[in-house]
Amino acid sequence: MNWSSVSEFLSMGGYGFYVWGSYAMTLVCVVGEIILISKRRRTLEKQYGHNRKFDQKRDINETTS
Repeated sequence: MNWSSVSEFLSMGGYGFYVWGSYAMTLVCVVGEIILISKRRRTLEKQYGHNRKFDQKRDINETTS
C-alpha cells in the first residue's frame, strides 16, 4: 500500500482507530504480563528464599547433633 502522507498512514483507509487501538491493547497486555510475571517471581524468590534458609539451618543442626 502506498500512502502519500503520514495522516493517510495513520488513518489506514478509515480503519486507523481499530488498527492502532489493537496495537495499543496488545502493548498494554504484554507490558502488564511482564509486570505480573516479575512480581510473581519476586514473591516466589522471597517465599522460597526463606524456606531455603530454614532448610540450611535445619541441615546444619542435624549434622552437628
